[in-house]
Amino acid sequence: MFDTVRKHQKLLQLVLMLFIVPSFVFFGISSYSSFMDKETDLVKVNGKPITAQEVDNAAKRQAERVGGNLQIAQSLPFKQAILNELLQQRILGFAVVDLRLQVGKEALIKSLQGIPQIRALYRQDGSFDDVRFMQLLASNGLNEEQFYASQAFDLKIGQLVNSVARTEIGTPKLSEIVSTLYETERQVQTLSFTAKDYLSKVNPSQDELQAFYNANAKLFESPEFIDVEYIVLKADPKEDAKAFSEKADQFANMTYDQSDSLKPAADKLKLSIQTQKGLTRSGLTGVSREHPLANAKVVQSLFGDEALKNKRNTEAVQTTPGVFVSARVVTFHPAQILPYQDVAAEVKRQVSQRAAEKLAVAAAAEKFGTLQKDPKNSSGFASPFWVSRNNPANLVGPALDEVMSIHPDQFPKVVSVSVPGVGATLYRVDQARQPTGVDAKIHKAQAQQIQALASQSEFAGFMAYWRNAAVVKVINPLKPPSTGAGS
Repeated sequence: MFDTVRKHQKLLQLVLMLFIVPSFVFFGISSYSSFMDKETDLVKVNGKPITAQEVDNAAKRQAERVGGNLQIAQSLPFKQAILNELLQQRILGFAVVDLRLQVGKEALIKSLQGIPQIRALYRQDGSFDDVRFMQLLASNGLNEEQFYASQAFDLKIGQLVNSVARTEIGTPKLSEIVSTLYETERQVQTLSFTAKDYLSKVNPSQDELQAFYNANAKLFESPEFIDVEYIVLKADPKEDAKAFSEKADQFANMTYDQSDSLKPAADKLKLSIQTQKGLTRSGLTGVSREHPLANAKVVQSLFGDEALKNKRNTEAVQTTPGVFVSARVVTFHPAQILPYQDVAAEVKRQVSQRAAEKLAVAAAAEKFGTLQKDPKNSSGFASPFWVSRNNPANLVGPALDEVMSIHPDQFPKVVSVSVPGVGATLYRVDQARQPTGVDAKIHKAQAQQIQALASQSEFAGFMAYWRNAAVVKVINPLKPPSTGAGS
C-alpha cells in the first residue's frame, strides 16, 4: 500500500518546496511584483523575467542562510533548485494578484510576530524597539512600505498554498474499499520452473559460445577505473572548534580556487597527498566505511565531468564529522573488452543459463496449457498459503498483481508469471477470505495516505492551471559555472 507514496514523490516534493516560500522573504526578495532590470532572461512569468543574476543572488543568500560554502551556490543543481523555487513563487504571486486576495491587519500582525527577527525586537517590558527595526530593514535594503507589502504578499501566498494543499476531499467510502481490497486474502499454490533444473540438459557448442561472445562483447569488458590522489583534513580533539572551522574553510576554498592541484592546500595546511589506484564507479573493495574514498559523494564527484574530463579537484566533502576530503583524478583507465580466452568460462555459464531458462519457460507454458483445461488439478503444486496485499508473503510485483486480480467467480484459476533470468512460476488460486482481525492502525494510515494523495493531486492541478494562466515561457537554460582559468 505504501508504495504509492514513493510513486508520487515528485508531487510531495512540490508541496514541501512550496511550503518553504517564506524562507526567502525577510532577507531576500522584497516584493513579487517588482523585478530586476533585464539581463539574461531564463524564464518569463506573465511577461516578466527571472534573470540569471537574480538566480545567482538568491543562490548565494540561500547558501549563506543554511551555513553552506558559497561554492555550493555555484553548482548547477543548486541553482536549478533555486530557479524552480523562484518560478513557483512567481506563479503563486501571479495567482494572488489575479484572485485579488486580501489579508487582514490582525492576521498580518500575528504573522509578523512569528518571525524570530521581529520577536527579538521586543523589549522585556513588551515595548517594541522601532530604532533597531528600522536599522534591520535598512541593512536589508528595505523600507517599511516594502517590508509590510512583502509580508502581506507572503501571507496571501501562504494562505493560498495551505487552502489548496489542505482541501478536504470526502474519501471515507473510497478508503474503506481500498482497505478491504488490501486486506482480502487468497489461498495460493505455486509450481516453479527454474533454469537450474534444466542446466543438465544443455550443452552449447564452441561455435555457439563464440557467436554469443561476438554479439555481446560489452558483457565481457573490464570496468573503467581511475587512479587518484587525495588529501584529508581531520579535526584534532585538542584543537579549538573555531580554529578548525577556519581551516575547513581554507581547505574548501583552496581546493576549489586552485583546482588544478591539491598541492597548494596540502602545503598550506601541512597535509600529505595520498594516492589510490583502481577506483571504480562502485567504489573501493576491501576498505572500511571510514576510508576517505569509501564515501559515495566523493566517488561520484571523481567520476563527474569536472574531475574526469577537466582534471579539477573535487569539492571538499565532509565524509564524517570533523573529516574533509578533496581528491583529483591522476589517470583514467577506460573500459576494455576482455579477450575470449579470459572469459570463456563466464561465456559458457551465460549461454547455458539462457538456454536452460528457455527450456524452463517452455515447460511452464506446456504445463499451463494443460491446467487451463483442468484447473482443479493441483498435482505438483506446493502446499497452499494465504496472501494479501497487506501481507504478500514472498509474492512481489507482477506475481502479486496477477494473483490478486483474479475474480472469485473464476476460482480455481491458474496464472503464469515469467521470472526474467530464472524461468517461470505458475500460481493456482482457489479461495478468498476476509481476515477475522483488522488492524485499526493500518486502516487509519491507508485513509490518511489516500487523503494525502488526493490533496497532492489537487495541488498539482492547481499549479498546472496557474502556470498556464501566467503564460510561463522558458527563454534560456541555466548555464554551468565557468571553467576558465579564473574560476
